[in-house]
Amino acid sequence: MFGALLSRVREIRPHIHCITNYVTANDCANILLASGGSPIMADSPEESAEITALCDGLLLNTGTLNPDKLSAMRKSGKTANLLHHPVILDPVGAGASQFRTESIRILLQEIQFSAIRANLSEIKALFCDAKNSHGVDAMSSDNITEENLPDMIRLIKNIADRQNCVIAVTGQIDIIADQNQAFCIHNGCSMMKSVTGAGCQLSALTAAFITANPDQILESAAAAVCTMGVCGEIALEHLESYEGNASFRNKIIDSVYRLDSEILEQKANYQIF
Repeated sequence: MFGALLSRVREIRPHIHCITNYVTANDCANILLASGGSPIMADSPEESAEITALCDGLLLNTGTLNPDKLSAMRKSGKTANLLHHPVILDPVGAGASQFRTESIRILLQEIQFSAIRANLSEIKALFCDAKNSHGVDAMSSDNITEENLPDMIRLIKNIADRQNCVIAVTGQIDIIADQNQAFCIHNGCSMMKSVTGAGCQLSALTAAFITANPDQILESAAAAVCTMGVCGEIALEHLESYEGNASFRNKIIDSVYRLDSEILEQKANYQIF
C-alpha cells in the first residue's frame, strides 16, 4: 500500500508551496526533490497567495514565525482552501510562546487543514491546554510508548475528529489517525533526533504524499511518516564510524531519493487500529 503511494508521488511530481522556517528551508526543498516533488519557497504576504495558486499543495511551518509570515500563511491557506488544494500544518514550537500559540490557533480557525504533523507536546499545547517548555522539541514526559499507546490513540483520534483532519504525531512510536482509524509506525531510529529539522522535512514529505494522493489522506500521511522512518534506518546502516549527524542528514535525503516502492513495503513496520 505505502509503495503505491510513493510511486504516485514520483509520477505526479507535485508542486508544493512551502512557507517554512529559515533553519530548515533548504533541507525541506531537497527532501521534496528527493521524493519526486517540486518545492517553491515564498513567504512574502505580497506574493504568497499568488504562488499558492500556481502550486498543487501547501505546507505551513511555524518554526520561525513573525507577523509578515503569519499574514502570508493566512492568505495562502485561504487561497488553497478556495482551490481545494491540500494544506498541511507543522505547528513548530506550539506552546513555547504566547505569540506563536495564538498565531497557530488563528490558522486553525481560518484554514481547513488536510493534516497536522507535530510532536505530542505541540499537540497537547494546542488542543489540551498543556504548557510546552521545551520549545520545538517534545518533552520527555510526552513520549509515546507501548504502555500509553491505547490512550494516545484515543486522544489523537478525538482531536482528528474535532479538527476534521488527519493528525500525525511523531515520536518513539508514530501515530497517524483520523477519527476512525490509526496507523502506528515503528520505523526510525534515535539518531534522527540529532538532525535539526527532521520533523520539518517530514512535514514537507507529508505534503508531497497527500498532494499526490488526495483521496487517501490518512494512508498518504502514514506512508510519508513510514518513508522517513525507513530512510532514517537505511541512512544509519550506511553511516561510517567516523561520520556524525551532518553526514546522517545527507544520507537520509539520499535514502529518500533512492527509495523504491518494494523496499518501502519490505521495511515498513506498522499496525492499524
